[in-house]
Amino acid sequence: MTRNAAALESFGSVLVAMVTPMDADGDLDIDAAVVLAEKLVADGVSGIVLNGTTGESPTTHQPEKDALVRAVVDAVGDRVRIVAGAGSNDTKHAVRIAASAERTGAHGLLINAPYYNRPSQEGVYRHIRAVADAADLPVMLYDIPGRTGVAIGDEALDRLAEHPRVLAVKDATGDVPAGFARMRRTGLAFYSGDDALNLAWLTHGAVGVVSVIGHVVAGPIAEMVGCISRGDLRRAQDLAVELVGVCDALMGAGQGAVYAKAALDLLGVIPSRAVRSPLVAATEDELADLAERLRVAGLFPAP
Repeated sequence: MTRNAAALESFGSVLVAMVTPMDADGDLDIDAAVVLAEKLVADGVSGIVLNGTTGESPTTHQPEKDALVRAVVDAVGDRVRIVAGAGSNDTKHAVRIAASAERTGAHGLLINAPYYNRPSQEGVYRHIRAVADAADLPVMLYDIPGRTGVAIGDEALDRLAEHPRVLAVKDATGDVPAGFARMRRTGLAFYSGDDALNLAWLTHGAVGVVSVIGHVVAGPIAEMVGCISRGDLRRAQDLAVELVGVCDALMGAGQGAVYAKAALDLLGVIPSRAVRSPLVAATEDELADLAERLRVAGLFPAP
C-alpha cells in the first residue's frame, strides 16, 4: 500500500481542525463538542482533529484532552477518523499526551515541532520520533514554523519518513513548490494546512486538507477534493473562488479558533464563543462584521 493510500485510510481526505467548545466560564463543554462533531460528520468530513492549535491545545490540560477525545470517539468514531494533537515544547509531556490519546481511542496522532524552544533539527527529529514511538498509531506531522518558530527541515523530514507509522504531513508553511518536491522525495502523503491554499495544494498532489473553515463549509470543501480526484479542475476552481469570502472572514481577521467559534456561535451550533486567555473572544463589533461577511457568503440569513 502506498503512503497516500495508507494516509487516506488512516486519516481521511477532508479533516476539520475542531475548536474546543467552552462555556462562558471557560470550562470545557463536552456536550457542545459532541453536537459539533455530529454536525461535521453530517456535513461530510472524513476526519476530525482534536486538541490541535484551533482546539486551543496550549491552554487545555491532560484530563480535558482525554475527556474530549473519549467523548468524540464514542459519538462519531465509528464513522470518521479521530486524530489527536500531541503537541508540546516538552518532549516528555508530548509523549504522555500521545500515549493517553491512544488509550482514549484516537485513531491517529498529529505531531508538530516543539514550539518556542527553537531546538536544532536534531532536536526536532528526536522530539517527534519520541512522540511517534509513544503510541501504536499512524502519525501526521504538522509543519507550521510560523507558530512553532522552527520548521521541520528536509533532513529531519527525510529521517522521520523512514518511521513506519509516519504517513503524512500537514503543511502550513505556505510553500507549495517546496512541498511538492518534498512529497515526491519522501513518498509521504501531504495535506493542506492552509485554507487559502487548499486548491493549490490539491492540484500539486496533496491527498486532502485539514481545514478551519470546514467548520462551516465542509460540504463544498469535500466537493472540491472530489472534483480534483475526478479531474474536474474547472468545478474545483469555481468552488475555491466561492470559498474565498469564508476564508477571509474566518482566517483573515485574526486567530482561527476565535473566528471559527464566533461563526459557530452565530450559526447556533455552539452556545458560546468563549476562548481561554491569552486568546480573546470576538467583540460585538467583530461579531457584527463576521455576521455580515457570512451573509455575503450566503451562510447567514439577512436580518
